[in-house]
Amino acid sequence: MTPDTQASADPSSEPSRVAQRLEFARAATADPSIVLERASEDASFRSYWRTHGAGESRIVMDAPPQHEALDAWLDIDARLRAAGLHAPRVFAREDAQGFLLIEDLGTRTYLPELNEASADALYADALDALATMQARVAVDGLPPYDEPFLATELELMPTWFLQRHLGIDIECDEWDVIEAAFRLLVNSALSQPRCFVHRDYHSRNLLAIDGDDRVDDASRRSPGIIDFQGAMHGPIAYDVASLLRDCYIEWDDARVDAWSGAHRLRLRDDGVLDARVDADTWRRWFDLIGLQRHLKVLGIFCRLWYRDGKRGYLNDLPRVWRYVRGAASRYPEFAEFVALMESKIGARDVTQPT
Repeated sequence: MTPDTQASADPSSEPSRVAQRLEFARAATADPSIVLERASEDASFRSYWRTHGAGESRIVMDAPPQHEALDAWLDIDARLRAAGLHAPRVFAREDAQGFLLIEDLGTRTYLPELNEASADALYADALDALATMQARVAVDGLPPYDEPFLATELELMPTWFLQRHLGIDIECDEWDVIEAAFRLLVNSALSQPRCFVHRDYHSRNLLAIDGDDRVDDASRRSPGIIDFQGAMHGPIAYDVASLLRDCYIEWDDARVDAWSGAHRLRLRDDGVLDARVDADTWRRWFDLIGLQRHLKVLGIFCRLWYRDGKRGYLNDLPRVWRYVRGAASRYPEFAEFVALMESKIGARDVTQPT
């Protein structure tokens, strides 16, 4: 099976775009010798290019204006930096064409850096930055992570994962089971205290920086934080679940519980979380917002293949499905939903389309 015939071509590879990007980079750096090398891709239409020239390397962010707006990225970048967090500095911008010249945070994303020996220290930095984000980043004017948005995200799973990817038919009574589970998840999300939510806070969007966390200069602190343009005002446990139940790397339950539990205490001590929120309440919030996220991601990863031609995300579906089954199985009210999902999926290889 191949992606949709209307799957979007990569606009960054169009000859006119290549020329515009290089012209912007050379003008912004005042270096006519600059060449560009792809630094990373994104699940959206954005692409990132590293400069090579006489001076310090920079990153050109290419956000085609017909697909991506710069305003949200610039707004959230400014909020994070104002709170003392290490988001990229902006050196130049060209709004009409959709280009930014920004700080190069390096190549050390958390994902390849994480192992049994390094995890505690790296997650300590990431959770410390997250606590700062939750306590200090301004939320005025952010879109609300509200019931309609939560519900729309959840609908991605049956549409793209069950029906499109696995070719599964859903009967009317089965839809009732799915919708009842979704209602429980939306209610849980809406019951949580609200704060700034990055919405993609995980190992591919955090960079290990060689610096000194004790200094005042945020540009030397680790981690560097990227891909934050979709930030919203929403449930306090969302980013914790995104980080610790990462779609790209998996840790045992005891370790995750310890990290998550310590973060609850940090938020309590910082005055962000009411002291009456006990460990059981926090664990339920963490599990159920994680379940909401991972159900959404099952749909998004499939959509990235069928709509956008990005197949690599299908390889991460088994881990995400394990998270869904594990979290839902802890709570009796999701028993019927788990049974339905297991009956539909069985032992099949979810990386393979039907």
